[in-house]
Amino acid sequence: MSEHENLSVLDPRLPPAAGACRRWTSLYGSSRGLAIAGAARNHAGPLMVVTPDAACAQRLEEEIRFFLGAAVEQTPIVNFPDWETLPYDTFSPHQDIVSERLATLSRLSTLECGVLIVPITTLMVRIAPRTYLDANCLLLGRGDRLDLTEMRGRLELAGYRYVSQVMEHGEFAVRGSLMDLFPMGSPFPLRIDLLDDEIDSIRTFNAETQRSVETVDEIRLLPAREFPLTPESIALFRSQWRIHFEGDPTACPVYRDVSQNLAPAGIEYYLGLFFETTATLFDYLRDDTLVVTLEDTHDAATHFWEEIGERYEQRRHDRERPLLPPAEVFMPVDTVCAGLERYAQIRIGRFDADESCDRFATRVPTALPVDARAERPLAVLKDFLERFPGRVLFVAETPGRREALHDTLTTHGVEVSPYHSWRDFLADEARLGLTVAPLEEGAVLLEPAIAIVSEPQLFGERVVQRRRRRTGGRDAESIVRDLSELNLGAPVVHESHGVGRYRGLQTVSTEHMSGEFLCIEYADGDKLYVPVSSLHLVSRYTGADADHAPLHKLGSPQWQKARKKAARKAFDVAAELLDIQARRAARPGHCFDLHQSELRSFVQGFRFEETPDQQATIDAVLDDMASDRPMDRLVCGDVGFGKTEVAMRAAFVAVEDGWQVAILVPTTLLAQQHHQTFSDRFADWPVRVEQLSRFRSRKDRDAVVEDLAAGKIDIVIGTHRLLQPEIRFKRLGLVIVDEEHRFGVRQKERLKSLRAQADVLTLTATPIPRTLNLALSGLRDLSLIATPPERRLSIKTFVRQWDNALIREAFLREIHRGGQVYFVHNKVETIDRMARELRELVPEVDLRIAHGQMRERELERTMLDFYHRRFNVLVCTTIIETGIDVPSANTIIINRADHFGLAQLHQLRGRVGRSHHRAYAYLIVPQQRAMTADAVKRLEAIESLEDLGIGFSLATHDLEIRGAGEILGEEQSGQIQEIGYSLYTRLLERAVEALKAGRTPELDRALDHGAEIDLRVPALIPEDYLPDVHARLIMYKRIASARNSDELHELKVEMIDRFGLLPEAVRNLFDITELKLKATPLGIRKIDVGRDGGRIVFAAKPQVDPASIVRLIQKEPTTYKFDGTDRLRFSMQLETGGARIDALDHLLDALSLRDAA
Repeated sequence: MSEHENLSVLDPRLPPAAGACRRWTSLYGSSRGLAIAGAARNHAGPLMVVTPDAACAQRLEEEIRFFLGAAVEQTPIVNFPDWETLPYDTFSPHQDIVSERLATLSRLSTLECGVLIVPITTLMVRIAPRTYLDANCLLLGRGDRLDLTEMRGRLELAGYRYVSQVMEHGEFAVRGSLMDLFPMGSPFPLRIDLLDDEIDSIRTFNAETQRSVETVDEIRLLPAREFPLTPESIALFRSQWRIHFEGDPTACPVYRDVSQNLAPAGIEYYLGLFFETTATLFDYLRDDTLVVTLEDTHDAATHFWEEIGERYEQRRHDRERPLLPPAEVFMPVDTVCAGLERYAQIRIGRFDADESCDRFATRVPTALPVDARAERPLAVLKDFLERFPGRVLFVAETPGRREALHDTLTTHGVEVSPYHSWRDFLADEARLGLTVAPLEEGAVLLEPAIAIVSEPQLFGERVVQRRRRRTGGRDAESIVRDLSELNLGAPVVHESHGVGRYRGLQTVSTEHMSGEFLCIEYADGDKLYVPVSSLHLVSRYTGADADHAPLHKLGSPQWQKARKKAARKAFDVAAELLDIQARRAARPGHCFDLHQSELRSFVQGFRFEETPDQQATIDAVLDDMASDRPMDRLVCGDVGFGKTEVAMRAAFVAVEDGWQVAILVPTTLLAQQHHQTFSDRFADWPVRVEQLSRFRSRKDRDAVVEDLAAGKIDIVIGTHRLLQPEIRFKRLGLVIVDEEHRFGVRQKERLKSLRAQADVLTLTATPIPRTLNLALSGLRDLSLIATPPERRLSIKTFVRQWDNALIREAFLREIHRGGQVYFVHNKVETIDRMARELRELVPEVDLRIAHGQMRERELERTMLDFYHRRFNVLVCTTIIETGIDVPSANTIIINRADHFGLAQLHQLRGRVGRSHHRAYAYLIVPQQRAMTADAVKRLEAIESLEDLGIGFSLATHDLEIRGAGEILGEEQSGQIQEIGYSLYTRLLERAVEALKAGRTPELDRALDHGAEIDLRVPALIPEDYLPDVHARLIMYKRIASARNSDELHELKVEMIDRFGLLPEAVRNLFDITELKLKATPLGIRKIDVGRDGGRIVFAAKPQVDPASIVRLIQKEPTTYKFDGTDRLRFSMQLETGGARIDALDHLLDALSLRDAA
């Protein structure tokens, strides 16, 4: 018989001591999370909750977090993530997962209270002993002594990788007296600055910009791996390997790699060979830990053990990769049970009537479906509310859905009070409440009588909650501008000599000085050496792919002709754009009032920090709206770059000022997603957001049309239906168009008429390069958000031939961690057959098909079901290329990847890697001989570029050319291909400037190259100061391209911050660049200065006041003399570089002074 009947979930009873066990039963829905939250608050030590799988662990974490509320500060929830690999896998976990696991293990020893949630499959894996972590943890603080050489050795032994620039967990770099490192478990990378051998400061820094952020007093360094790779541990590994496995160990790649101090993929499954004995998670728990095991956990453990056995039997005979027996890598089920029984334990589940257990007073929460088509849509819910004697709390997934639910309830006469949290609801007395919580299941408590009603109970679907890693961004165009990652042989453009091939940086020494030069090879093997001070004339060639880039001959007229033709075309484009601008400026627009205090409150609802690009775009849009000129701005940026937030702020300004907003999207599915996002964001404001699409019933659509005309709707989101003539607005102030190029000709014509009556903001994901934006400044209002999404979450990419075992593993790896898979098969005629084959290969998956020849309604329903996780594998064509964002889809398999272009592969691959999981992309190809050479190169390129940062930028060049064509007209693409992208944009910029000033551009005139200065002093970045050749090249280019003293100063500060104090040669480089900035506007072509003085050579039309030169010669005739018509000579003793710089600085100041008279 049950020992305790009808206990209150709000006050659960706990086992009295270690080894004791209480059984809890009758916990239905989310009441289980509520009871565990109560146990966490009442127990004096930590809790470990063991769940059957990772999905259940995540659900439970959401429930406990909601019920604990503010108490989560004192009772933290800690995760021990799974490796996310299959047993005996040949993959290693993502560095960020290893980082989180090590951080949790090191924290457990000091965790006095809190909740550790762990799936049983993760608990069963054997791990490193505590002694390993204790021996390899290091505390560093300000004032500590640190030997950099010794520290570097320690870090490498601990598994940290030496790199030139720190970006990811487990990396470090040394430059002079600075050490950058990204410790495991730390949210930020850190920069240690030494004074002699003492730590002077420790600062966090931004991995993207590499700039310091804030100072910290100390750091805790964890090892970078879950196993040691020291000489001692390698020796132990080798001897244990020989004991465990027969045959020649050197025939095994794993053995050979470890012997050479390398960690091969999948080495985690040989972890036991690095230690005398392994440990389990139990060895890290405190004795006063209370263990809670959920129902079905034992069954899940048994099933997992069987799966381990199956995979072991399948793979154990591979002589190149022999396997350790399961019991040495995992804990058998009975060992896990024995481990759990050492602690005070609570078992939650269904128990036989004769077992002693705590029976809670709860009931199964039933579905309370809202039927919008019925005469009484809330009949079932109202019946429940009448019968239930106690209080009821409705929970919605997001603030937007809270408002939608509030409207639904109040429309049908159910009045609810809003609450911030569960605690607030308990403290109050209102019968019906409403709050925000991501609960999948409701709960019915009888003691006290409280019901929790979740959205899935009412609407039968769960909204996908995004969970992302927040990271900084990177300027995509800077990759091209900075010459970053420039490989030997890559095409580059010199503005005076044309397209050649990069041959490296070379130091050339003369009798007076040494300097670095960039070597470019032209046709017939001719070489050009460009001094680093002139690197602003050199840019990476983008226009055609590298193999088809032109190769010009030094001194031939071919280059000059191509450049002249492109200049003429650029002039035509600039003239046409100026004409459009003039016509627009003549039409008056609405001047929106920016309600600053309300806008500030709205901005606080944005949970992320704006990227610099995003902030600049927002400022530009708000300036446009506040001016009396009609807005017509184009905002470019890929999915996840933050365009939607820009649109929301514009919409907020319009609505606050009493105007209506229309948002036009190309598909019903995007309308649905935007409607959800906007509803969430405007949830706390008296703003009505509606959707007009085929997903709504005819009655609803008619009501929306009627309310739009009456001015009752503030924001309407819809497809091309919004453009139909019968749609009338009472006061339309702003039109936001998403992906205009996907609308037809008739719709674009209708859009033109809308532009006449409202401000227009257009959003596009086609990348349009920043340089083009600069060239067109003031002509086409264009904002670029070029910060790539999720910078540090790399996508593991494989190019493989079809293999049934590989496909099956890829599917199961993703499904086991609760994710979804895209399988791209781009032939509609064979897609059904492919789906059948996949179903036979992996019967465990739920699979559906999507392609462009399906009926639109059916396609949209399939995509929506995939978004709501109603099935887990989508077999589709490239229709997903510009689809909606599905954060839980983290594996993509692309069949016959050799048939796709590089940019298309990047866009498809970009569909995954949008959440906190490691993403995988498999590019399935035939044998190499069946592919073209181009296809092989493309696939090699994409496989090597895991990151969406640099790889993203390089691969989007052909898309950028498409973007340039979209803005400038297709015929311009040919000019871009001929002379390269950067030069074309400079010619365009010059044409725009000339036309604005009312001049005709001189098409023959060479671009202004600036003054050439030779002071006969070393002016370079020494290799021992900055060893990485790419980093040196980038800094040279940035210094040479600086437009004013402020930019130079910023660069100087950045270099000191990143690389340490500037050596004399670098200071000279900055000083000479500063002098060049002064000399160029004066029309000075060349300056040459040595020990005994020097000369200044002027251009044909110098901007120097002749009176200032006359004054100089009259004042000091022995020092200054004219030499011909264009040269000024000066004689003075200038022994040092500093003296030459100072003398030239004063001379240039004197030449720039105008005669006051």
